[in-house]
Parts: sequence; C-alpha cells; structure tokens
Amino acid sequence: QVQLVESGGGLVQPGGSLRLSCPVSGSIFRFSDMGWYRQTPGKQRELVALMTRSGRTNYADSVQGRFTISRDNDKNTVYLQMNSLKPEGTAVYYCYVNYRDNGWFEQSSWGPGPQVPVSS
Repeated sequence: QVQLVESGGGLVQPGGSLRLSCPVSGSIFRFSDMGWYRQTPGKQRELVALMTRSGRTNYADSVQGRFTISRDNDKNTVYLQMNSLKPEGTAVYYCYVNYRDNGWFEQSSWGPGPQVPVSS
C-alpha cells in the first residue's frame, strides 16, 4: 500500500513520512498566516494545519499528532512535516497564505500526478 501526497515526491508507503515546502515572497511572509489544505475527489477542501504570523498552530483532528506545520522566517518558507502517513491521507495538498488578514490565496500545490498510480 502506498500514498502519493506530493508532486515529485514519489510514492510513500503507509507509515512513511514526507515534508512539503512552500516558499513565499519575503515581502509578505512575515505578515502572513500560513495554512495547509488538502482535497480528494468529491470532497471539500479541508484545512489540515494552520500557523499564524505569531506562531500559533492548529491542526485537523485527523492529523493531530502526525503532522507538524512550521515556518522559517529567514528562508521565507513554510513546511508541513507529515509522519505516520495513512492511505486516506492521499490527496492534493495546497499551501495558502493570508497576508495581513486580506484573505487566503493559494500559493502552491502538491499531489499525485496523472501518470503515477496510487495503490493501497
């Protein structure tokens, strides 16, 4: 059984780990809340992890204790560390930014490619 949760990241077996990276413009990064979302076909896009500009975090119950959001203010990058991956976690993952509470904007996405099969 495998999971593909990152474009270019390859296949990951259940229980494996991946880290997603999201570089953000340095002009807005320090003033932005960051969020990781994911979406599977037929389902609503859901928030899985959130970090405010002040460092507060929030996680979906389904990933609590397994996923960790972090940010590097020097590199202007937010990360999502995903451990103990489950088959149901297979999805397209999205990185969002909210600059000065002006609304959420998609920054990038990671997910399975059409040429890569996902098995379980």
